[in-house]
Amino acid sequence: MHQETWRTMIPDYTQYAEIMDQFNTIPSATTGLLQDRLVDAVRRFTAIPYQPRVLRVIAPDNKIYRDYVIELLAQSDAELNKTDTSIIIAGENVTEMTLFGAVYPPVEDSAITKQQIKHGLLHQANGGYLVLSVTSILANPSLWPRLKSVLMNGELDWQPASNKTLYSVPPAEKLNVKLVIMGDRYLMAELDGAEPDLSSGFSMYSEFEQDLVLSKETMPDYLSYVKSVCDHAGLPHLADSKAIELLLRTGARYAEDKNRVPLCPIWHQGILSEAALESKGLAITAEHLAASLKAKEFRESYLPERAIEDIHHGMVVIISQGEEVGQVNGLTVVDVPGHPQSYGEPARISCVVHFGDGDISDVERKVDLAGNIHAKGMMIMQAFVSAALDLDQPLPYSASIVFEQSYCEVDGDSASLAELCALVSALSNQPINQQVAVTGAVDQFGRVQAVGGINEKIEGFYKVCVHRGLTGNQGVILPKTNLVNLCLNDEVVEAIKAGRFHIWPVENVDETLPLLTGVTFRSDDDEVETLLTRIAERIDHFHHGDLSNEVNWLTRIKNWFVQH
Repeated sequence: MHQETWRTMIPDYTQYAEIMDQFNTIPSATTGLLQDRLVDAVRRFTAIPYQPRVLRVIAPDNKIYRDYVIELLAQSDAELNKTDTSIIIAGENVTEMTLFGAVYPPVEDSAITKQQIKHGLLHQANGGYLVLSVTSILANPSLWPRLKSVLMNGELDWQPASNKTLYSVPPAEKLNVKLVIMGDRYLMAELDGAEPDLSSGFSMYSEFEQDLVLSKETMPDYLSYVKSVCDHAGLPHLADSKAIELLLRTGARYAEDKNRVPLCPIWHQGILSEAALESKGLAITAEHLAASLKAKEFRESYLPERAIEDIHHGMVVIISQGEEVGQVNGLTVVDVPGHPQSYGEPARISCVVHFGDGDISDVERKVDLAGNIHAKGMMIMQAFVSAALDLDQPLPYSASIVFEQSYCEVDGDSASLAELCALVSALSNQPINQQVAVTGAVDQFGRVQAVGGINEKIEGFYKVCVHRGLTGNQGVILPKTNLVNLCLNDEVVEAIKAGRFHIWPVENVDETLPLLTGVTFRSDDDEVETLLTRIAERIDHFHHGDLSNEVNWLTRIKNWFVQH
């Protein structure tokens, strides 16, 4: 079976070598580069005089992104050749008083005999733009009806600051304000649900794109963007193409795609700021960047190392050599609340079969330790097995599948391929090679589909294997469609390069099971022994062959209950 070479385990940027060598001559990017959709939305929003009154921008809710949008608004105004730049006001943690202002009563026993007017953010933004966080609106839902009225009608009715005394308030004030709302997708969806008009011509939608597909056309713009991030944060530039390549590789792992890089300015500032500490303010080399990444990994390694130590000490049982029937090494990604990074950890998935009515029991689901997606994956896997067996009578066996030593919720369908392999192994009595771990989702036709966290999963199993000694036969089976996501660390790549660890990409179940069991899953040749024929023979033996003593005792017990 085909296995991948080490060259496919990491991104290849040789086609961009000439462009990276010209990094020093590439100018720093202007605001809006690589954000064509957002730029177009802002340009149209500022150019149209009346409707839409609201621009919704999906972006992280923080000052860096707000400042970016404010710069785009100012830049768009300048391009419209206006004599005066429009006013742009940003509000954070707004209240009714700070947003709308209020009218205060005269002060008794003082020279102040008239009501006092305090203007709010809307007055400050009159004739321009007000930028608000969606969190501010959701935290104070009573603000929205009044704010919407001002945007739609162009008038603000004054409200008294105190209801304890009676005093007059000025007439409604004319205001011409456009609103920009920023926030993440889920919070914006809550606002959309509460305000149907936001999906109409009353508002315009755009978002800050979080990644970029690399090509020879986009690479110069990305390098220009990196320069602008450094300039905005006051950081030194990258020294050479080796440093650029390491940044690209780090970004590809973050984006989980060899052909993409993140565009988040905060991510870039975090990576480059720590590298600048290593470089002591000088140009950042690949060595500086590698040292900062290693330091970051060290800071965040306590929980992952403790998890692997539990496996090393035998507290969590993971077998990485030999063969077992109905047992397979699955791969999981662990997300611990409060921990900044996900990490990979192998999981022992086991399956036992017994005489029954064909029911396949998902233990995790029955004890409420599995999510809905995991349950869906189990059902799809069961449907494939039932279709592959093509029985004309019910399966006389029941099965029980479980994640051994799992004490927290399991979700996702990435273990469905491993669960299927454990089930087929248990039904056919064919052992599985424990030196190989499996990850992947399956559909009802047996196709193996991509999963997330592939790099962390591979590295988690590798740590277990390397501690016990690499045999040269250990490795991971993964979906072929996940090859584009591979960006493994140097240690794993070197082991693959030396032939001490392996990666096997598969497209379907028929390719997977021979790798694990050494036996073909199914064949059109009736003379070839397959896993399906073994299962069929076992079923036929149950229905027509001599029953074991265990079955005879079971029958006697059933008959006893019937008679009594």
